[in-house]
Amino acid sequence: MSYDRPGGPRPGAARRTTNRPGRRKAGRPAWLAVLAAGTLCATAACSTAASTRAAPGSSAASAPGTSQASVPAGALPPPTTTGRPGVVAVTADGALVVLDPSTGAVARTLVASGVVGDEIAVPRGGNTVYFAAARGCTDEIESVPLAGGTPALIAPGVLPAISPDGTRLAFARNPLYLPDGCHPSFSTTAFTLAVRTLGTGRQVVYPMAASNVPALPSPISHLSWAPDGTRLAVSIRETQDNEGWNIIIADTASAKYYLSGPGVTAVPLTGPQARSSYYREGVFMPDGSLFVNRVCCQGVPVRTTSSLMWEVGMSGGLVHQVAIGLTSRVHASLDADATGHWLLYLSGTNLYVSRNGATPVLVASGLSAAAWQ
Repeated sequence: MSYDRPGGPRPGAARRTTNRPGRRKAGRPAWLAVLAAGTLCATAACSTAASTRAAPGSSAASAPGTSQASVPAGALPPPTTTGRPGVVAVTADGALVVLDPSTGAVARTLVASGVVGDEIAVPRGGNTVYFAAARGCTDEIESVPLAGGTPALIAPGVLPAISPDGTRLAFARNPLYLPDGCHPSFSTTAFTLAVRTLGTGRQVVYPMAASNVPALPSPISHLSWAPDGTRLAVSIRETQDNEGWNIIIADTASAKYYLSGPGVTAVPLTGPQARSSYYREGVFMPDGSLFVNRVCCQGVPVRTTSSLMWEVGMSGGLVHQVAIGLTSRVHASLDADATGHWLLYLSGTNLYVSRNGATPVLVASGLSAAAWQ
C-alpha cells in the first residue's frame, strides 16, 4: 500500500487484513536501541520510511490515491471544510502553531521552538494551549494563550491531556523526550503518570507499577480523558521485542499504578490476527468508544503488514474502519473533537482529518503533533 486509504462511511462494514505474524526473537525495544546509539526521535514523525515533508500550509486535498469514485456506494461525500474546528499543531521543527482549518496554512505561531511529544491539549471552548517543551535536560508542561502570549510553567512532564471540564491536567513523566547529551535514569521509577488540579496545584502521581514488582519500563506514549472525566486511556509503547504495546484504561479515583492493579484494565484485541496485533495509540471519543491505530504484527524482526485506523468499543470490537494506513509510517497524535464528528491523526508528518468517519483528507504536512481547538 502506498497511501492512507478510506475505510468507508460510518457505520459500515470494515475490511480486515489477515497476515501471518513474524517470528520473534530476543532484542531491545526500539526506543532503548535508539538511545544506546546516542539518538532519539521524540516526535510522531518517527517512522521506518521517510514521509513527505513540506512546510505546513499545503492546501487541503483528498488522501493520495483516493477520489469520490473510491468511496463505496452510500458513503457520505468527501469531507469539506464546512464546520471544521480549528487545529493547533506542532511543526517538525518544534514550533507550536495555529492552523487555518480551511487551508492548513499557519495562521499564527505561539511558540517558536522547543515543543516536544505528539500531544498538545486545548480545553473545550477554552483559550489556552497546553504543551510540553524541552528546557535543557528537563521536560516541562507549559501553557500559552491561544491568542498568543508568554508561556507559563505548569509542572515537569510531557504529553499533556486536559479533562473535559478543563479543571485537571494529566501528563506523563518519562525521560524519552530529552535531547542528546542528557543522561537521565531509565529505571521504572522514572516513568509515572500525574493528574494535576489546575485550580489548586494538587497533584496525584501514579507510578508505573509497585516497587516490588520486577518490570521493564513501559513508557506512556499518549493520554486521553474519558467523556465523564473519571478515566484515562493510557497508550503504552513497546517494552521489549516490539511487544508491550497497549491501551490501558485507568480509573483516576481507584487506580494506584498506571500499568496494572486495581482500577486498571487493558482494552482487548479482538477479531482476525488479534494475538499478533497491537494498539499503537488510542483516544476516547465523546460517545465513550475509542479511536485507535491497530497494527500487525508485534514481535521481531519488525514487520508491519497492516496499520488500521479504527473506531472500537471498550471491549475491543470493531465499530467502524476510518482508514487503512500506510504501513511504512507511524500513525499518531490521534484526536476526536467534542462533537465526535471530526477525527484527526498524523500519518508520518502528514495531517489527515475525517468527518463522520468518511474519507480522510490531507490538510497539512511537516507536523509532529496536532489537536482540535
